[in-house]
Formats: sequence, C-alpha cells, structure tokens
Amino acid sequence: MTAPRQHPVLAFAVALAAVGVLSVMDAVMKGLVLAIGLYATSVWRALAGVILSSALYLPRRGPWPTPNVIRLHVARGAVVTVMGLLFFFGLGRIPMAQAIALTFIAPLIALFLAVFTLGERIGRRTVAASLTAFAGVLVIVAGQASTSLGEGVLVGTAAILASAVCYAVNIVMMRRQSLAAKPLEIGFFQNGTIALLMFASLPFMGGVEWPTAEWPAILAAAVMSFAGVLLFAFAYARGEAGYLAVTEYSGFLWAAALGWLVFAEPVSPYTLAGAVLIVGGCIVAAREKPRPEPEIEALA
Repeated sequence: MTAPRQHPVLAFAVALAAVGVLSVMDAVMKGLVLAIGLYATSVWRALAGVILSSALYLPRRGPWPTPNVIRLHVARGAVVTVMGLLFFFGLGRIPMAQAIALTFIAPLIALFLAVFTLGERIGRRTVAASLTAFAGVLVIVAGQASTSLGEGVLVGTAAILASAVCYAVNIVMMRRQSLAAKPLEIGFFQNGTIALLMFASLPFMGGVEWPTAEWPAILAAAVMSFAGVLLFAFAYARGEAGYLAVTEYSGFLWAAALGWLVFAEPVSPYTLAGAVLIVGGCIVAAREKPRPEPEIEALA
C-alpha cells in the first residue's frame, strides 16, 4: 500500500481532535467503571464496538489484508486490550487529571522507540517540546503528591504507568499500521481483536449481567472509541509518530476540565501551571518543520 502524502499540520490537527474525542470517552468510561465495574464495562463496550465497526467496514471492504497485515492488526489489538484494561482500572481509582498526567510518559518513550523501529529522526524542536510538556507533568505530579487521594491510589498509579508503557508501543505500532491499511480496516480488526479476547475470558470471569440502564453510555463510548481510531489512523498515515506523539499532552486539559465538571475533582494551581507548560509544548511541536519520510518496509 502506497503511503499517503505527508501533511504535517493537518495530521497534527486531526491527532489533537482524536485526543479530544477519546478524552470525552475516558470520562464516560470512568462513570461506567464506577457504576458496573471494569470487566462488565469492557465486555459490553467491546460488543458494541465490533458491531459498529463491522457495519461500517464489511459492506465496502476491498481485498482481504495479507497475513502479515492481519498479524499486525491482531498484535496491536492485543496491546490495546491490555492497555485499556490497565488504564480504566487505574482511572476508577485516581482523578482523571492525575491519570492522564501519568500517561504522558508514553509519548516520550514512543519518541525513542520510533527511532529504533521506524527509522525516524527526532527534530530538536520536538525534543524541546516534549521536555517542556513533561516538565508540566512533573509540576502536576508534585502538586498531587501533597494531596491525600484515598485508598487504592498506589495500585491505580501502577496500573496507569503500566498502561502508559503499552501505549508507547501502541503509538509506534499505529504509525506502521496506518501505512499498511485504511482507517476502517484498522478499526474493524482492532475492535474484533478486543471483542474476541474479552469474550474468550468470560468463562474464567464468571459472566456479566445485562446493563439495561447503562446501554446509552456504552454505545456512546463505543462510537467515540471507533471515531478516535479513525482519526488517529488518518493522522498517523500523514505524519511521523515522534512528531504526533506530543499531541497526547493536550489530553490533560480535557481530563482536568471533565474531571472537575463531571466528577467534582478539583483543579489545583499546580495543575494550572503544568497545563501552561503542556500547551506550550504542543504549540512548539506544531511548528516543527516536516522532515523527509523514512523508508518503511511494506507489509506484504
């Protein structure tokens, strides 16, 4: 598959939109986890997601992807499954802003993974932007360290950090996957893999109850999750992983606002100071001049 032309500014804007959509989904998922539990939420969202993606992809799909591409789809789907379970487990135990701040280690890891796995080059502006944004994260964490967050914080924090490592791998895989397949195909296989893994685990988890009252929220989360996949696939096909990874920092602004509005989680002065650094880092990264696209081996 021929890679789309590079459009760095468009790719950056679309990646920012994807972060926004998925941040709203995180708030919906946190509410569901608190209402019906992590496993039930994950199972029913997986079902809704695979139905939605099948309806959009199967009627208009082209030739079936090659075995190598299918293996890439399944591998990333498995990583996303583990990443999501760890993240939403932690999200149910710590404030949204704190959770998102902890995940910001992922783009920094992804920057260096992209060098070794995709042959990308890291521009000085991108490195400076990442360090500036990460300094904002440190300010936020320092402020949270002085606040009592209740029981389960350590376990939740460990889960979020483990999820962040998975997400760094996911960012790099997303770039390679986006060059090998179209967005609808990526969304279909990702949702299919997640659904298979979740339903295969049902016999070991004792089953789940039918969530009558929660279905509107579950469907909304599934739609936003799929929309985020499509937006990221579009963006990562047109911009380098290292360049786009810093858009993840904008998720903190969404998390702080949604945590305050939906869950009454306060926003401290540390949080506001960190947010200024995070936004500054994103602005600096958006002004990075595009670099020549590296040669990436085709998946055939």
